[in-house]
Amino acid sequence: MFVFVCAGCGIELTAPVSQVALPPHAHQKYGNGVQLPVLMESGTFAVEPEPWGPPWRRGEDIDPDELAARGIHAPVAALSDGVRGAVVIAPGDIRGTVLIQEKCGGCCCGLDGSDGPNLACEACGQPVAIRIDDCSLWQAVWLVPDVVHPIRVDDADAVPLSWAALMAEGRSTPPFEPITGWGGSRLGTHHWWSWSPRWEAAAGWALAHLLVASGGRPVTVPEGLTAEVFQRALATLLPTGPPARRAVLAGPGLAAPDAGVGILLVPVHPQTGETWTPSRPAASAYLVPLPFGVWLWLAFPEQHLPAPASGLMPDGVLRDDPPAPHPGSLFRADPGVFQHTLVRLPAVRSPWLRDILKTLTQDTRARLF
Repeated sequence: MFVFVCAGCGIELTAPVSQVALPPHAHQKYGNGVQLPVLMESGTFAVEPEPWGPPWRRGEDIDPDELAARGIHAPVAALSDGVRGAVVIAPGDIRGTVLIQEKCGGCCCGLDGSDGPNLACEACGQPVAIRIDDCSLWQAVWLVPDVVHPIRVDDADAVPLSWAALMAEGRSTPPFEPITGWGGSRLGTHHWWSWSPRWEAAAGWALAHLLVASGGRPVTVPEGLTAEVFQRALATLLPTGPPARRAVLAGPGLAAPDAGVGILLVPVHPQTGETWTPSRPAASAYLVPLPFGVWLWLAFPEQHLPAPASGLMPDGVLRDDPPAPHPGSLFRADPGVFQHTLVRLPAVRSPWLRDILKTLTQDTRARLF
């Protein structure tokens, strides 16, 4: 585990934290006036490998060669000129900082970080972090990498959990969850059941990879929830006619996929960010990444008893509480995560994928995303 300290005076700025993979929804903007929860679990941190935060430049002002040098292979609306390596933690894990009052502008219901670092070291006054808690943004604290540095305090997180240990923990991410928004009641908030923002971000990430894996041919995915999440977008964005490629779920605890399957929906390790890799003969398949919790629910969905049971719930007994209400709307992948991912895949230089980006009109986005 690590603590991050101020590079100027050495004061500790965080509780002890262990590194995990950066979630695909880290920069997601969800809905309008929605109260999103905390991005990171307490006691963890993740690193953004790309420049992030202000200042920003308009995409039309950026030379294509510069984009390519930064691993971006298609035009973008804007690009950060911030510092690489920003560290994100849960707000409850920050220590020894004070709010910079004059850096709290440009927000709606809270702090959005548009003015740059808004937390300063309590001891020396150096701006060290950006606190974000505005509506429609995940609550987080982003440490500025060139003014803080980590100090190892023990080796508790030196060995990541194995896939078997992750499966034993069984920490899946439900596809539906209650969403809280500002306004709509005398108490100032209102609630409704919706598709999970985490699932929408995960689907945007995976959908970009599914398009690349398709090679411009139709793609089918397993029936049920997987099809509900992906098939409508795939059918709209990909052509009809050529023989369809088949994508299946693969990963720990599942039977080995058939040799003829060319696309595998596989989990990403939540600590290391490594993608699960099959053994031969499926090793040549295109691996479409999914966050472990989303993949686990798709591969091993939680089951419910048809009627409540009495007494305590012993190990191995199905849950008897009613399932979460199914949202009344169609599933929509997150458009920002989708485009962010697609423009960073080299295959987007193919004319047919460029055409997909160009044809993402407002109408198409409204129907799909």
